[in-house]
Amino acid sequence: MIHHKEGDTVKRPRTLSAAFVRTVNRPGVYGDGRGGRGLSLRVHRTRDGRITKTWRQRVRIERRLTSIGLGPYPEVTLAEARQKALDNSRGVLLGQDPRGRGIPTFAEAAERTIKLHRESWKAGSPLPEQWESTFRLHAAPLLDKRVDRIESADVLACLAPIWNSKPAAARKAQHRITAVFRWCIGRNYRADNPVDRAVVALPKANGHTTTHHRALPHGEVAAALRAVRRTTDTHPSAAPCVELIVLTAVRPGEARGALWDEIDVDAATWTIPASRMKAGREFTVPLSPPALDVLERARKLSGESPLVFPSRTGGPLPPKAPLRVLKRAGVASTLHGFRSSARSWMAESGVPAEVAEACLAHVPRSQVVQAYQRSDLLTRRAEVMQAWGEYLG
Repeated sequence: MIHHKEGDTVKRPRTLSAAFVRTVNRPGVYGDGRGGRGLSLRVHRTRDGRITKTWRQRVRIERRLTSIGLGPYPEVTLAEARQKALDNSRGVLLGQDPRGRGIPTFAEAAERTIKLHRESWKAGSPLPEQWESTFRLHAAPLLDKRVDRIESADVLACLAPIWNSKPAAARKAQHRITAVFRWCIGRNYRADNPVDRAVVALPKANGHTTTHHRALPHGEVAAALRAVRRTTDTHPSAAPCVELIVLTAVRPGEARGALWDEIDVDAATWTIPASRMKAGREFTVPLSPPALDVLERARKLSGESPLVFPSRTGGPLPPKAPLRVLKRAGVASTLHGFRSSARSWMAESGVPAEVAEACLAHVPRSQVVQAYQRSDLLTRRAEVMQAWGEYLG
């Protein structure tokens, strides 16, 4: 085993190795090289002559170069330090502060959510006090926790005791806690809403479990699409309609009512009017190459109809027609479930929360994230939907 004396000249490796980290004892800072995400090992000699080794990472947070401690060696190994550095770098790209600074507790997030909603409430409304009371009575265990560390089990522990005994209060608590987490998602403090998973485990008022839109794991969606394309003995427009729903992550009704006048092939966009959108506002859908291929096939099927997916009678495709396609194809998902599959893929692919929510036309209440009409966000959505199309093959 080679030990380096303090007076020795230490040859600095291009990247750190487990052997070097273990044996180096000359005080100094040893970086992990290019591509090391700012990771370095700091070797220090204490007053009593002991050698200590600690991991540091330099990252740029809000345009400022910042040093973050990742723990001491050997408690934190080289592999673990690299993983921490990777996680921190990903967090910074998503707008997060890996030091945990700026991430509010649930109580702080609730206060800001109430403040945001207060602008739309009538003057003198009792709602602010009622929301605060709900959080004190039915979300007390969450109040002092950072919002990024709250899990579905924590929410379940709050809702389960009152779910059947106080159903009205439980539904209000569910709604208000959800509002707080939606605000957190909009601010990139977390990527998901733990209330959704908690509610799945709770019974309905009639004693049956809650029913949600069945969704496939995103890794199974490509196979489902292939099965849909092979489906026969259904309405000619139904299978392409299902394909477009999957590739664009729109709601089924938005696709069934699509008009050719809404499609701009040259710009690769589909502008859905406010009248057909759940949020009541016009929405532009970026069209990936696979989605444009579907529309090209649909054009040949639609003839002279102004509708992209006309029924045999000339009207919009009936709601049950795409569902029959899924049934014939043996696909265990609802049409709406493909939106969940896409959202899951976005989260695992590191797509920023505000971009992912915008791709699904979810309208956040936060003024910070209401940026659907911004050209830069449309461009980012187009990149995401193109990657989704490529992922599905």
